[in-house]
Amino acid sequence: MYVLLTCLAVVIAALGAAAPAAAYVGPGAGLSLVGAFWGLLVAIFAALAFIIAWPLRRLLKRGRGAPAETTSMADPGEAAQPERRSA
Repeated sequence: MYVLLTCLAVVIAALGAAAPAAAYVGPGAGLSLVGAFWGLLVAIFAALAFIIAWPLRRLLKRGRGAPAETTSMADPGEAAQPERRSA
């Protein structure tokens, strides 16, 4: 417990003794940061929208039913079996 309090006191003293940084962030760097942040947000929301929309689209397709397949005049049982060649 004593070691933990000592470490905590050292960290607090180091943070309190730090001088403020005299840094300048130009408009180009700030605009790049904002653009990257917006891109990240749009990507996250698009992914969530697709995850939510996918089951809904499947439900709508299932509700409408599958589109009718066009068949020829041949017997429906023939279409399911492959043709056999005689040797």
